[in-house]
Amino acid sequence: MTVDVVMPKMGESIQEGKILKWLKKPGDKIERDEILLEISTDKVDTEVPAPNAGIITELLAQENDTIEVGNVIARIETDVATAVVTPVSAPAPITVATAPVSIPAPAPAPVPVPISIPTPAPVVTAAPAVSSGVMIDVVMPKMGESIQEGKILKWLKKPGDKIERDEILLEISTDKVDTEVPSPNAGTVAELLAAENDVIEVGNVIAKIATGATASVTTAPIPAIVAAPPAVVVIPATQASTNGSAPQPTSPTPVIMNGGTADIPRTSGKRFYSPLVRTIAESEKVMLEELEAISGTGLEGRVTKHDLLNYIDLRKTGKAPVVTPAAVPAPAVTTPTVSAKPATATQSMNIGPDDEVIPMDRMRQLISDHMVRSKMTSPHVTSVAEADVTGVVKFREKMKAAFEKREGFKLTYTPFFAKAALDGIKQFPMVNVSVDGKNIILHKRLNLSFATALDDGNLIVPVIKNADALNITGLGRAVADLSTRARSKKLAPDDVQGGTFTITNVGSFGSLFGTPVINQPQTAIMGIGAIQKRPVVREVNGDDVIVIRQMVYLSLTYDHRVIDGALATQCLAAICKSLEKMNEQTLDL
Repeated sequence: MTVDVVMPKMGESIQEGKILKWLKKPGDKIERDEILLEISTDKVDTEVPAPNAGIITELLAQENDTIEVGNVIARIETDVATAVVTPVSAPAPITVATAPVSIPAPAPAPVPVPISIPTPAPVVTAAPAVSSGVMIDVVMPKMGESIQEGKILKWLKKPGDKIERDEILLEISTDKVDTEVPSPNAGTVAELLAAENDVIEVGNVIAKIATGATASVTTAPIPAIVAAPPAVVVIPATQASTNGSAPQPTSPTPVIMNGGTADIPRTSGKRFYSPLVRTIAESEKVMLEELEAISGTGLEGRVTKHDLLNYIDLRKTGKAPVVTPAAVPAPAVTTPTVSAKPATATQSMNIGPDDEVIPMDRMRQLISDHMVRSKMTSPHVTSVAEADVTGVVKFREKMKAAFEKREGFKLTYTPFFAKAALDGIKQFPMVNVSVDGKNIILHKRLNLSFATALDDGNLIVPVIKNADALNITGLGRAVADLSTRARSKKLAPDDVQGGTFTITNVGSFGSLFGTPVINQPQTAIMGIGAIQKRPVVREVNGDDVIVIRQMVYLSLTYDHRVIDGALATQCLAAICKSLEKMNEQTLDL
């Protein structure tokens, strides 16, 4: 039987992929899930496995061809005896198969991303003795388009344990969500190939399950991880201070190098360069030294395609300075050596005997990186307004008991503020945008993110998809469901992706208002302050009188690259007006 290999769909918005490299040629044998080719999309560079075992009979596209998702790019003959090999020729027409075998997006292992912990030594376990059945690989799942790795939090089974299909095997953590991983098959756990707290790339095998009633397993314990010694770099004498102290770090400025290293490795130090970036650098004659001087906006500081193209545009206009690479100092020169890792607060601060050093957990590290990256990406500006929410407070007080009895969850203020934010954005849709290089992406859908505090003190931001289609009750139900699942680690990957605008309730902790950090790649976030009774001036029958009203401050933080003060202020005023119109006559649950 002939099986068609199609260009896989690597995400909702992905319509095409570029073939970077074929790893097999016509006539080669290939096993199921063996890597057939490398592709690149505008979201990820990844490897594509074979959907079936057999012989490659045709390659219908060449390297560097850009192919639409779903089009056939190769054919595999599963019946080896009848395989007829067709040599690859210059651009053959791409035809859509009548019944193509789609390659699921989660299966391919994406390109590796540098991580901040030492790489563990291979985990050694004795090979299981299986008298019948088959061995099933359990791989680190892909929990979202941008997810490249996951951390193993806890194994719930050990070698030799029996496990049912869909029974929870382990808990993992990514920079998007903490979740449980079920077993893909029933059987016996044969091997655990990674230890708890290991960070594993997506697609790598982390366990093996032996299927069949007579499968027997013998295992060896998983060895502990041994940290590798830190890398060191030699600072040229011209950069070292006269007293031998380490030089102060400076922000890297993109520069054009005269000469330099033309061959771009897959990794250089702790920085990873994707196949797409390496291909562009090679074609544009960008040296390795130039790449290392570019401030990357990708995960872990990776240089993305847009970073490189922006740098190339800058170089073509002559706005980048030209320098000659510094000569490497001779070994005989006595210069101070310092760790390649940037100085941390604990290295520069005096830690007293009564001070406690608390290592950040993984989620806190990821939040830290995300916040720093957001500040480096977007010029933040914040506008603040005040709204009279007396009508909302009275309505909620009147309806909350009946609402909880009817719906099974409490009626909070969050859905009212969410509804007002959605009303404001509908009037000023250019707030609901993202930035892609020099383009503005206007989102037609309103996917509302809301910040949720977790029991461990960390933060996660679930997303209500198509939130503008919901009323107050629908928004309340979505908030209650997502926040409950967030705190119990039951969120799915899709629950934390695709947001276009964020709200965060800083007032629930007593703050009058805040200036929150933009949730990239969004361009605006609304902060909700504490609701307080305050004396305000109102006009009654032509006279100014002081009355007591329920008031709240709202802040709108926005990306000044694409949102100006006039637009932001108008949107914020519309949000306040929507809130002030809410009362017993206008609201309906």
